[in-house]
Amino acid sequence: MEEKVEEVLDRPHPGIVVAESPRENLWHTVLAQLDDVARRLKLDPGIHAILRQPERELTVAVPVRMDDGRIEVFTGYRIQHSSARGPCKGGIRYHPEVNLDEVRGLAALMTWKCAVVGIPYGGAKGGVQCDPRQMSEDEICRMTRRYTAMIMPIIGSRRDIPAPDVNTNAQIMAWISDTVSMLERKTVIDIVTGKPISLGGSVGRREATGRGVAIVARELLKRRRRRLSDTTVAVQGYGNVGSVAATILQQMGCKIVAVSDISGGLYDPRGLDIPGINRHVAAHPQGLLEGYEAPGVEKFSNDDLLVSDVDVLIPAALEHQIHAGNAPYVQAEMIVEGANGPTTRQADEILQERRIIVVPDILANAGGVVVSYFEWVQDLQCFFWDEAEVNRNLERIMVRSFEEVWDFSQQQQVPLRLGATMLAVDRVARAIQARGIFP
Repeated sequence: MEEKVEEVLDRPHPGIVVAESPRENLWHTVLAQLDDVARRLKLDPGIHAILRQPERELTVAVPVRMDDGRIEVFTGYRIQHSSARGPCKGGIRYHPEVNLDEVRGLAALMTWKCAVVGIPYGGAKGGVQCDPRQMSEDEICRMTRRYTAMIMPIIGSRRDIPAPDVNTNAQIMAWISDTVSMLERKTVIDIVTGKPISLGGSVGRREATGRGVAIVARELLKRRRRRLSDTTVAVQGYGNVGSVAATILQQMGCKIVAVSDISGGLYDPRGLDIPGINRHVAAHPQGLLEGYEAPGVEKFSNDDLLVSDVDVLIPAALEHQIHAGNAPYVQAEMIVEGANGPTTRQADEILQERRIIVVPDILANAGGVVVSYFEWVQDLQCFFWDEAEVNRNLERIMVRSFEEVWDFSQQQQVPLRLGATMLAVDRVARAIQARGIFP
C-alpha cells in the first residue's frame, strides 16, 4: 500500500481512477463497532443486547400538497437509540438517500457522541427522504409542518429534542417550534435547538460544530508537535461545518489549500482566500463554490481532494466518503471527521495500517451538540448567555474531551476511534446499570 501512495502525484490531480466501494450499511457498521467494543470492555451481555437495538423507531408517511396541486407522499423517520443518560438528542436531515438503517446508525452515533463529551443526553436522529433542492420553500415548509405533526407523539423538551442536520437549518427549526406551539396552544421554544436567535436560539450555535472541529484539530496538532503555521488543510464539504472549520483554522494560522462541495473543488498550494470564498458562497443562490474564480486557483473534484497532499484532511460532507477504494491513496497524515460516519469500517482498517491518525466524528464534530445543550439549558431557564461565554464553555468541554480520549487511547494502545467509543459505551452502560431495568 505504501508503494502505491508514493506513486500519487504531489498535487491533488493524481489522475488515478479510484474504484468506489459499494455503499456500506451505516447501522451494520455501528453494530460491528459496538460488538468489538463490548468484547474489549467485557460488557454485560444484557446491556450489550440493549445497546444493539434502538429504544424506539417511528416511520411516518408525510403527504404534501406540491405547488402544482399534486400530492406527494414522503417517508420520514425519527429514531431514539438511548435515553439512559438523559433526553434523546439528534438532528433531522432532508436528503434523497435517507433510509431506516442510516437513521438508526446516526442515532447510535449520537448516543456515543453525547456520552464522550459528557453531556446529559441520549441519542436520536430523524430524517425525511426527499430532495429539497428540487422543492420550493413553501413545499419544504408544508413538509416540515406535516412531518412535525407526525413525530410529535415522541418528541418533547424532556423526551427528544431535534436539531438541524444535512439540508435543514434555523428556519426549519423555527417551523417545527411554531407547529408544536400551534398544536399545543402555547409557546414551545425548547422543543428544538438550532433555532433563530429571535426564537430562543443560542448565539454561537451555527458555528459550533465547525468551531469544535477546529479546536480538536488544533489540539491534535499540539500532541503531534506541529506548528499551525506549517500545517496544510483540505476540507471536503463546504457547508456550515466545513466553511466554519476552514475559516477558524485559517484564523489560527493554518493554510487551507483545498475545499470542495457538491459543485466541485478549489485548490491553491499557496493557500486559498477563505474570506473571499465565504463572500462568494454567501452570494451564490444555492450557497455553492460554483463559479468562484481567483488567480492561481485550480478546479478539481471531491475525489481529488480526498487524496490531496495535505497534512490534515477534514471530511465534512456525507457518510462513507473515505472507503476501501480511496483509503490506500489518502496522503493526509491526520483526518479530523467533520461529518457523521465519513469513513467506512474497511477504510478505517486501511488507515490504521498506514498509521494515519483519525479523530472520530463522535468527538471531532461534537461541538454542535454541546452548544445545542447550552441552548436547551438557556431555553429552560429563560436566561441567555453572550457569545463569549458560549464559546468559552465550548472550548473547555472540547479540550477536556479530547484530552480524555487521547489519554485513554494512549493507555489502552488503541486508535482514537476505538478509544472514544470505548469511553462512550462504558459511560452509557454505567448509566443503564445505575438505573436498573424497568419494571
